[in-house]
Amino acid sequence: MPRRKRSIAVLTSGGDSPGMNGAVRAIVRMSIYRGCTPYAIYEGFEGLIQGGNYIKQMHWEDVRDWLSQGGTLIGTARCEAFKQRAGRLIAAKNLVLKGIDALIVCGGDGSLTGADTLRAEWPNLLEELVRNRELTEEQVRPFQSLKLVGLAGSIDNDLPSTDATIGCYSALHRICDAVDDVIDTAGSHKRGFVIEVMGRKCGWLALMAAICTGADWLFIPEMPPREGWEENMCSLITEVGCNARAETVGTD
Repeated sequence: MPRRKRSIAVLTSGGDSPGMNGAVRAIVRMSIYRGCTPYAIYEGFEGLIQGGNYIKQMHWEDVRDWLSQGGTLIGTARCEAFKQRAGRLIAAKNLVLKGIDALIVCGGDGSLTGADTLRAEWPNLLEELVRNRELTEEQVRPFQSLKLVGLAGSIDNDLPSTDATIGCYSALHRICDAVDDVIDTAGSHKRGFVIEVMGRKCGWLALMAAICTGADWLFIPEMPPREGWEENMCSLITEVGCNARAETVGTD
């Protein structure tokens, strides 16, 4: 029997991050190059449950000029329904009806966890769809396993064993630009500024930004400040400020 042509779907979920459009573009064009049929699922897992026009076959020209676009052009949405088994049952049915046997999910921890739950439940979901007479044995036979790939799309760079998540370096670049502008204002008014960045429980963005911009003090979750840090910080910043003013006077 000739090998069945594989159909690959991609969705973006959770918060958007720079580089998601480039990832979708690469998936679509490489799928075509390898002889597969690519699909884009619009509005994340919500689109997977809605089905219909939310699951669109993609062609080579559909992703033209996507590399320079921000956000995610196929959309993302929070989906409470997918957290329930009933929602995942509908999602599985839509994948089978579209002939999709491989799914690529680009998102953060919650998105990848939800995708892994769908993969783990897949055989049972198909059995339930057949038992409920929503699909037939013939329809589900070619889809006994769901091939799943997760792409870490998160500016936090918080996935273990991953050198760089999609979007982390772009976010770092934006932070450095913003801090450079703040430094000008801080110097003009002789004030100190506190810059808060994203990262949740991962301090990679804060650490890299502090190194790149020469910050005087750093707070990260992995290394909480020791007792008495307030006095130490004030002393350091005061000393740095006095030295900076003395150096300025000397060069004048």
